[in-house]
Amino acid sequence: MKIRYLSVVAASLLVAACSSGPEENANVGGTGSQASASMNAPVPGSPEDFIAKAKDRVFFALDRSDLDESAVKSLMGQVAWLKQYPTTKITIEGHADERGTREYNLALGERRANAVKQFMQAQGVAAARISTVSYGKERPAVVGSNEYAWSQNRRAVTVVAK
Repeated sequence: MKIRYLSVVAASLLVAACSSGPEENANVGGTGSQASASMNAPVPGSPEDFIAKAKDRVFFALDRSDLDESAVKSLMGQVAWLKQYPTTKITIEGHADERGTREYNLALGERRANAVKQFMQAQGVAAARISTVSYGKERPAVVGSNEYAWSQNRRAVTVVAK
């Protein structure tokens, strides 16, 4: 008799727990798609937030380390994000395509990273927040020996410290 009674109580609790369907719970914490979008949004100030809100890389012409108009526009977005999070530290990675010697490309990657650092400093980002590293041709973003691959590998990438 006790088992039958406990079974009925357990079944009642199970039915009660299932009575509120997903439609009723969908608006908890927000409204519909807005809540699901905010659940997928990166945490403000995180490396993922930086990538989502500011372009994390700029590209360079062959054998060049000067910033063109497109690079300046991207870097202004990065600077704005960094000013919003004034304690965040970054590393600027300088890269080159596969052409040229290892030594030449390491030096070119360093010049590219330093060009970005100097630009950010001129815009008010403290030098103490910025470190640089050159990978030369050692870490290609796109593998290949064609103009597209080379153009994607001639870059400086800003990485937010975790």
